[in-house]
Amino acid sequence: MKEERSLSLLQFMVNEGLVPSPEEEENRKTFIEKLKQIVVAWVKRVAWQRRLPKQDIAVSSATLLTYGSYGLGVHGSESDIDALCVGPYFATMVDDFFIVLYNMLKSRPEVSEIYCVKDVKVPLMRFVFDGILIDLPFVQLKVLVVPENLDILNPVFLRDIDETGWKSLSRVLANTQICRLVPDLKKFQSMLRCVKFWAKRRGVYGNLNGFLGGIHLAILAAFVCQCDPFVGLSALISHFFKKFAFWPWPRPVELQDETLHPTLNPTETRLYMPIRLPFSSYEYCHSNITKSTFYKIRTEFLRGHNLTKDLLKFDFDWHNVLEPFPYTKKYAWFLKIFLSASKQDELGDWVGWIKSRFCCLLFKLEEVQGLCDPNPTEYIDVNIADPHVIFYWGLQAGKTNAIDMKSVKDVFWRNISTGYQGPFGKIELSIVKASQVPKSAQFDTLSQKRKKACWKMMDYHQRRIPIYLQHVPQYIVGYVSTNGDPEYPSAGV
Repeated sequence: MKEERSLSLLQFMVNEGLVPSPEEEENRKTFIEKLKQIVVAWVKRVAWQRRLPKQDIAVSSATLLTYGSYGLGVHGSESDIDALCVGPYFATMVDDFFIVLYNMLKSRPEVSEIYCVKDVKVPLMRFVFDGILIDLPFVQLKVLVVPENLDILNPVFLRDIDETGWKSLSRVLANTQICRLVPDLKKFQSMLRCVKFWAKRRGVYGNLNGFLGGIHLAILAAFVCQCDPFVGLSALISHFFKKFAFWPWPRPVELQDETLHPTLNPTETRLYMPIRLPFSSYEYCHSNITKSTFYKIRTEFLRGHNLTKDLLKFDFDWHNVLEPFPYTKKYAWFLKIFLSASKQDELGDWVGWIKSRFCCLLFKLEEVQGLCDPNPTEYIDVNIADPHVIFYWGLQAGKTNAIDMKSVKDVFWRNISTGYQGPFGKIELSIVKASQVPKSAQFDTLSQKRKKACWKMMDYHQRRIPIYLQHVPQYIVGYVSTNGDPEYPSAGV
């Protein structure tokens, strides 16, 4: 019966479009090889421009290392690809990566929408290659030859890397260690696909809103796989919920790794849910979890445990475990956050900047109101013509009338008005009843089918293209558009 539950879960994920087809997988592999060839040609051109000896030019090389959902093998058919360009000692980021490689890529017919994002912690190039969005940061190794099958865990390659390069490399290191430490990679991948889908459906996914990010869920899933290496997929999901519903936070979660020796770290006392990075004995995943989001995450872990503790029940159904969170049934009042811009191409950066400051707003709301549920979903109102996005955050019952919205607005405005480099848009904060939330923005009747996050356009019948952020490039801001059809509400997944 447990095996049957595992098979039904795998079929559920296929039905939801979470698993790419074999053809899509082959296309992505071909694409990565093509991009690798361009990177190798780039390095040889740079070596020639630097007037290196002929023998050095002949052996010089670079490579690509994938990370994120694609690197872990849990990507969907519509997922983008995160890849790290690893170059030799003579290739620099400023002159060679952002100029020479940029120009080479820009001249390719299969490359479009290419631009450089430099003023961030992890500088990168972003472009569309054969229809797939690519995020490409860069790291320089102190070697002449970067092997195609680079073992990034080899300390020989990790010498004298600067801080920016280390930040880029840390994402690959985390993925590599996770894949190395899990006892059964395929089982881990299936589990993580399901766990990420659960987190998105239940509104506990998204680091900017104070919830769990992809790396957090990957480490938690890998930890359960290490603890229960011989059970099936359905049992792993059940054990996942049980393990973290009753985990003694703030005790850190860390993967079992004989090569690392745990050390005490003062940040353990300041984090609600400390999760140790798998390549370091003292670094933790960056986290924005607050009192409110910690409470909701724990509540959802407990709910998941209650629904999966008896997989052999006659009426067990994965749809119950993975159903969308019913915001308008759960909360009577909401904080409505309305963001707009005068131009469509200005909205993405404005929304991205506001989202990067959401923790400040959440802390202030917790101070004046108590617990708050910052729903990560982004909505649009099809009756509003200006480019915009709307958030509805659930508020704790009983304290809504006492909220001093002026103080909340003043504190948040001071925070968001400092440091932003783009044109300012508009922001409106207001308290609304659940009955005032448009039906197109209610999760209660959300279609079970996955929908791609896209920007609202003026012509609702044309294909909608996602817009990616310049000032906060790690994040996508998007919408699910409904064309005004009440049967398909606007709710990002």
